[in-house]
Amino acid sequence: MENNREFLLRRLHSLLGIIPIGLFLTQHLIVNHFATQGESAFNDASHFMANLPFVIFLEIFVIYLPLVYHAFYGLYIAFTSKHNVGHYSYLRNRLLVLQRYTGILLVVFIAWHVFETRFQVAVGNAAEADFNMMADILSNPFMLAFYIVGVLSATFHLANGLWSFLVTWGITQSEKSQRYANYFTLLVFVVLSIIGIRALFAFV
Repeated sequence: MENNREFLLRRLHSLLGIIPIGLFLTQHLIVNHFATQGESAFNDASHFMANLPFVIFLEIFVIYLPLVYHAFYGLYIAFTSKHNVGHYSYLRNRLLVLQRYTGILLVVFIAWHVFETRFQVAVGNAAEADFNMMADILSNPFMLAFYIVGVLSATFHLANGLWSFLVTWGITQSEKSQRYANYFTLLVFVVLSIIGIRALFAFV
């Protein structure tokens, strides 16, 4: 019974990491990338997303609740699970370790990012999370470095988590299919990282 419960919790953790969290991260990076087209383009894109119908419902049930579950159950896995040494290749086991470290870092990074942006708007310290807010945050070299590490951690965590998702859900079972998945998820990491880093420097 306990094994079945843990199996279902891990499957839910895996699923939420890709849908909806992975999709939200991709969308968030793309919206941020509008900053490369200038202040007005970013503010228009950000304003559009902030004024979607049922935006509060979407944020709570599609972003925050799945993210909280994925984060805290991920921390539980990170601090209680043993590494699958021998089950996967040396590289894959190293990536698994990095997956857990980036997950821990992301809990800190996301909490800080939300505090610096959405929380400040909620308590009235800022009118909205716009281009000028991000430019002010990233004008600090230490914060810029922190955000670069945060973005790279997020894109790696998603890409490597996608590889694990494909295996966990029985989509890539053969050695050949897993090798192709390696190439695909590496491409996801590179593309999303470029989008994210370009967006950060557009604010500077």
